[in-house]
Amino acid sequence: MNDAERLDAYDAFAADVRSELADVSARMEELRGANKVKTATYRQLFATRVTLKDVVRRLEERGL
Repeated sequence: MNDAERLDAYDAFAADVRSELADVSARMEELRGANKVKTATYRQLFATRVTLKDVVRRLEERGL
């Protein structure tokens, strides 16, 4: 894999992470609207969102 391919792969990864974060946040908002914030699903989504936010933060620190 050359440098251009590697950068393209990182860009695709960054886009996927941001998309997944948006999806998770939307699902959490739906559950919050249904007053289901104490469900296992909501808690799993919360943990996933925390992880994804950290990955996005790290990507942004590196300009990706």
